[in-house]
Order: sequence, then structure tokens, then C-alpha cells
Amino acid sequence: MNITQGLHRALQQKPEGIATIFQGRRRTYAELGARVAKLAGALQKLGVKAGDRVGMLSLNSDRYLEYYLGVYWAGGAVNPANIRWTAAEIAYSLEDCETAVLIVDDTFTAMAQGLKESCKTLKVLIHAGDGEPPHGMLSYEGLIADAAPVEDAYRSGNDLAGVFYTGGTTGFPKGVMLSHNNLASNCLSILATGLVTTDSVGLHSAPMFHLADGALTNALLTAGATHVMIPSFTPVGVMQAIQSEKVTASLLVPIMIQMLVDHPEVGRYKLDSLKALLYGASPISEAVIDRAIKALPSAVLCQAYGMTELSPIATLLLPKYHLAESRTLGKVSSAGTACTLTEVRVVDADGKEVPRGTVGEVAVRGPGVMLGYWNKPTETAAAVRNGWMHTGDGGRMDDDGFVFIVDRIKDMIVSGGENVYSVEVESAVMKHPAVAQCAVIGIPDEHWGESVYAAVVLKPETQATSESIIEHCHTLIANYKCPRKVVFLDALPISGAGKILKNKLRDPFWKDQQRKVA
Repeated sequence: MNITQGLHRALQQKPEGIATIFQGRRRTYAELGARVAKLAGALQKLGVKAGDRVGMLSLNSDRYLEYYLGVYWAGGAVNPANIRWTAAEIAYSLEDCETAVLIVDDTFTAMAQGLKESCKTLKVLIHAGDGEPPHGMLSYEGLIADAAPVEDAYRSGNDLAGVFYTGGTTGFPKGVMLSHNNLASNCLSILATGLVTTDSVGLHSAPMFHLADGALTNALLTAGATHVMIPSFTPVGVMQAIQSEKVTASLLVPIMIQMLVDHPEVGRYKLDSLKALLYGASPISEAVIDRAIKALPSAVLCQAYGMTELSPIATLLLPKYHLAESRTLGKVSSAGTACTLTEVRVVDADGKEVPRGTVGEVAVRGPGVMLGYWNKPTETAAAVRNGWMHTGDGGRMDDDGFVFIVDRIKDMIVSGGENVYSVEVESAVMKHPAVAQCAVIGIPDEHWGESVYAAVVLKPETQATSESIIEHCHTLIANYKCPRKVVFLDALPISGAGKILKNKLRDPFWKDQQRKVA
């Protein structure tokens, strides 16, 4: 399998169909194909050979899709940089996998010039903007204008497609090596749901560097659908794009869904073209699901659970389980069942499957499992054992094969000998009418070992006390699970992929402790 196959089919079957829409710029598949072939030619002329890494540091745009396809077409491998990282973290990711060419947009030109000075492997900077390139950078548009188109290198199968660096929420970033087979087989999981078709108009507002959006990118591309890009997520930007371009499908992380459906102007926009809303990357509360269904009645919801190491999807919770008539089945709080071509099981510390209903570690096997971590054979061997990717997520499976994620293994709180899963506590806190966002962690406690600590962001123009939230939780969950302390923050620390950075919340409490869980 090859990621460029979708482009070849679209060039054959719908060359005049709209491929990309960005800030008023519309390009057909014929135009996209021509630009990709010339970008690939330019990269090869710059010295990019089979498997060489090419980076991109940019907000979302139509050029981001061209970057992915152009690098694949040239025979290289992508290394999309996390735009939320510091310069030092990005430099590490570039140098770690020996990235020599970096494409940057106007937002990151200043950082990129510093990266070239500090990163020994980085040799070429390409400016992907509409104006003149800064000194020392090549012009993206100039390269495409001057380059001769080349034939697709047709890298495929287990050939390296990209090195995708993990978000670092649980430790130092690792480069996840994914093949063409990994990415192509995984996008079939979305296509199998029927939520993305050749007629879809997909919106990219989640960051395109991340594989959460990448799953949608590859599905839309394989289907020959239309891609709409906005530079980054804002509730109003999403609503404007849905209304103006009649967007039918999008992927958002739960915090984005919450910001969208709770926005005071949501009723002013015509959003009924949206038929499918995929979500993933972090847990979502049932309260937010209810608000999303109310605000977006024409759209169905579908949850995707997985991780970068799985390309990224392992399970899907299909739309029917979000509906009111199916809530009695109790599946809405699950992550769904194993997706197409994938096996999932819950195992103990020895890798043996545990009885249904028992909490263990979620393990996944299938064509989406990564090739390994870049230059980290020890970490690879620890994570992938006998073909099974051990996710580090605690979960249980019911008799119907539905997986319920209870926590990151290291996010589990042990208080007075009892296991407390932060997801369960967060779900209870989120049902308080004044709560907009919540993150629960364990903090040191001399008596209990750890106590439950909740960081809460309130909805605008609402009030609550820590006592009222704790009392609210007592009506929903056992006493030992309830927060012992609640603090109110203006915002939670969020990664570029939309995940709450719990290590940032933990660090002040655990930095001087002999035992660490961050």
C-alpha cells in the first residue's frame, strides 16, 4: 500500500474536482497533482533520497497537504514538527532523526533561523509563504515554479513514510517510525465507517502535524474528497468554515468540541452541512457529548481511540452508541471496539489476557503497529512484544468486546490502597453545571500515600466553590474517589495535540518526592 494511491485515483477519476480550499484559494486535483510532482522534483534536486526525512514547521494550510504528498512522491519520509514545542524540543526532534530539509511558514521563520544555527543536521530552509523568502531561505513557490515534475517514487509497504514524535505528556519525546502500510491500512478504519466518502468536504482545524488529524487527512485523500484548511482552531473559525464551505466532516479533540458547542455564537451559524464529527486524543465526558448533540443535531459523533504508535487508531465507538436510545446499553463511556484489521485485548503485567471486566493494560496488534522508535531499540522492545503494542493505558473489556479506558497506567491514583482512576473522577466533576474543564491527578499525601486533586476551569459567568464540587462528586462516586482538594484555574496546560499535560500539574507536587509518577 502507498499513501499517494488516493491522489493517483483522484487524478484519473476527478481531476477537476476541488482538492483543497484555504483562505479563498481553491485548487483542483489536477493542480494539486502537478504541484506535488514538481515539489518532489525540487526536493530530489536538493538531495532528498529514499527514506530521507523532510520536516515542516507550520500552521495548517493547503501547503501542508502538498508537503505530505510531495515528500512521499519524492521517496522521502515526513517529520512534521509540533508547533507547541519550544525551539529546543523541535531541534531535538530534527536532529534526532537527521532531518536536513525544513519547510516553514511565516509564523515560524524566526524560530527556523535559530534552529538552523543550533541543529547540525539541518541544511536547507524553505519558506512556505506568499511573500519574498527571508535571507537564507529558499522560496517554496519559487521551487515549485522552477522544478521539473518527477514520477512518483512509489515507496510502499514497510518503507518508512514518516517519523512522528510523541507529544511528550508522559516522558521525553520519541520518534515513532510509521510505514506506508501502517498509515494506509489505518485510514481504512475511518473509511469502513462510511463517515468519509468521495463526496465529503473535510475540515482541518486540529493541527495537521498530529496524527489525530492525519487519520482524517489520509481517509479524505484515499477517498478523493475535498480538504478545507484553517490555520488553527478557533470556535468562530470552525463555524465560519462549516457554513461557507458546507463542510460535512471534521475531527476535533474533546476540548475543541466543548469550546465549539459552548460558544455563545454557535446559534448564529448555519452548521447543518456537518454530518460526521470524529473525536479522539483525550477522554470526553457524557455531559459534553450531550451538549454537542444538541448544538450539532445534523452530525453524528464517532470516537477514535489510539496513539501515534498505532498510526493512530485502535478502536472506534460508532455513532449509534452516542444516541439517546442506545445509552441504556452503557457503551457511550467506552472507547468502542477494535477497528478494521485490528485486534485489541486487555493484559496483565506478563502479557496474558485478563478476564472480561478486569482492569489491565490495553494491548493492540495489527498492521497499524509502528515499525519502532527511531534509534531506540530498547524502548521498542519494551513497547512491542510478540507483535502486540502495549499502550500504557489501563482499561477493561466487557463481554461484547467494548474497551473502557480507565486511565494511563501511571495516571492511576493509589489512595489508601484503593485504585482511583482519574477518568472516572473527571467524569463526575464534569457533570457539575459550572464546570467547563477538569483534570484530576494524584498528589503526595502522608497518610493515604496519594490524595485526589482536581484542577477545574469554570464556565464563563458561573461560580462554584471547592466544597460544592466535592459534595457534587459524593452524589456520583465513592467517597475514596472524590477529590480531597479542588483548585480553580483560568486554563489547563494543553499540548499541541489538545491533550491535557498532567505532568505540568503534577510537577510542583512531586519534584521533591523520592517517588515520582509524572
